Amino acid sequence: MVSIKDIAKKAGVSISTVSYALNGSSKVTDETRSKILAIAKELNYVPNAAARSLKKRESRIIGVFLTDFKGDVYGDLLDGMKEVCNAQGYDLIVCSGKQAHRMLPERMIDGAIILDHAFTNAELLKYAERNHKIVVLDRELEHPNINQVLLDNKAGATLATEFLVEQGHKKIYIVTGPDDSFDSIQRMKAVKMVADRTEDVEWIEIPGDFKKSGGERAAERVIGEYTGPAAVFCLNDEMAIGFCNRLAETDYRIGEHVHLIGFDNIELTSYMQPRLATINYSKRKWGALASEQLIKILSGEEVEHERIYVTLIKGESVGKSARQVNVTR
Repeated sequence: MVSIKDIAKKAGVSISTVSYALNGSSKVTDETRSKILAIAKELNYVPNAAARSLKKRESRIIGVFLTDFKGDVYGDLLDGMKEVCNAQGYDLIVCSGKQAHRMLPERMIDGAIILDHAFTNAELLKYAERNHKIVVLDRELEHPNINQVLLDNKAGATLATEFLVEQGHKKIYIVTGPDDSFDSIQRMKAVKMVADRTEDVEWIEIPGDFKKSGGERAAERVIGEYTGPAAVFCLNDEMAIGFCNRLAETDYRIGEHVHLIGFDNIELTSYMQPRLATINYSKRKWGALASEQLIKILSGEEVEHERIYVTLIKGESVGKSARQVNVTR
């Protein structure tokens, strides 16, 4: 790799003169700058971004860390982040996996947006103590260098379960997310609060995984236990879609025999028949706000924790409870 030392040797000038010329400094004449830039081009010189970042203490790059890249939520989320970053002169890179964690302490990025349970709270607090700037989307952490931009999971789960209760459903299945998912844990807290203050309703928890396969397995159980109309709250739309796919292979009908509601309002749900009832929020706004908050922290501005609000979409997949309809399995 060609270095500025090589350029300096060929141009017959000092290394500092080459550095000034490459960085557009007024400390060199236009003639000298032109000569040095021509030699750099001739030698196919590529600036060492890592060295420059170390010197300036900034990379103008923000890293977003995700558990994985699958799922329809991430597309809009990342679009919102990228739009804000680019408008503010930052690039966005998407990272996943334990090896990528070193990008923050090694200052390959200026700050991090975290939606990745592979980071422990202790690890993030350690980085924050070293003055790294962080925005978390998946946990509650208090530190001057950490900002929270959280989805209002509890409000969403409350809207969903209260809607099912208001429709008169007396048997409600809850299909959970992964055990270590912050979103699933928060949503289940709200479900349990609604259950505690609701009489004459049977609440049944089914372990899930936020994937279509988890919804399909949940449907198998509901089918096996079916004795009359039941309601199902899948803690995300991916599982609700998997649930619908499996139920479509039977004579049971969504919105009649099984009343189903999801969470996330991903694009596919608007095309489902019947339209899936779900919890809506702006994924793009969530991502945009996360980037805005991190850039403000990097600029030395004070910020407050933010929360992304949610609304209920009353799709036809949930109707009022009715007496059992005979079905041939």
